[in-house]
Amino acid sequence: MAKLNWRAKIGVVFVLLSLAIYVIHYLIFHDAYHIFYYGIMDISFVFVQVLMVTLIIDQLLSGREKQVRLEKLNMVIGVFFSEVGLKMLGIFSSLDTEVEKVREHLIVRGNWDGGTFASVSAELKKYKCSIDIGRADIGSLREYVTSKRDFLTRLLENPVLLEHETFTELLRAAFHLFEELDFRTNIASLPQADIGHIRTDMERMYGLLISEWLDYMKYLKENYPYLFSLAIRTNPFDSKASPIVD
Repeated sequence: MAKLNWRAKIGVVFVLLSLAIYVIHYLIFHDAYHIFYYGIMDISFVFVQVLMVTLIIDQLLSGREKQVRLEKLNMVIGVFFSEVGLKMLGIFSSLDTEVEKVREHLIVRGNWDGGTFASVSAELKKYKCSIDIGRADIGSLREYVTSKRDFLTRLLENPVLLEHETFTELLRAAFHLFEELDFRTNIASLPQADIGHIRTDMERMYGLLISEWLDYMKYLKENYPYLFSLAIRTNPFDSKASPIVD
């Protein structure tokens, strides 16, 4: 209300100044005809100004700002995959007993286009992963995720992520899994029910990771070919992948 009153007062001051100038003009030139003529012309042009400012210029500026925010967001996503995401994808895929059903879909090629990414994404929505937690070195995994908690916390504090709901959901799932592991001091003595709970948390994060990783690969393919080239050569789903360029 205070802001509205402040703006209203400013508006009243400007209107009064405008009227005062019209009065001074009339007192000097005694020409009411031109005062009303140009006054009406100015008022009619206001609608064109509103159209240009609000519908055209504002849209252009908003589009530019959105593009800048998207660039910053994808930089943050890239840092996440470099620091945590690719490592976790490698761990989860090695524990996934069903991964061979989708491995070929996840070996991204340089000739993929938007349609290919869309069809693969649709196919992956049907995929149900199955983590064999018995093959996991939970102790080493716990040490690794504990070392990354501060990094994830800083990511969650980044306001740019508020515009990306699915990636924010991935961070929440990752942070939850990392907390679950961090709270368990004696991994070897966990009951089966608790192990099943951790497996569910792993599968949740794994599914979200795959989806976000594929979207990020598409972004790199369309915008940064040199980064996309490295991403292909370090694909965690490709057993033949190598960062060395043949």
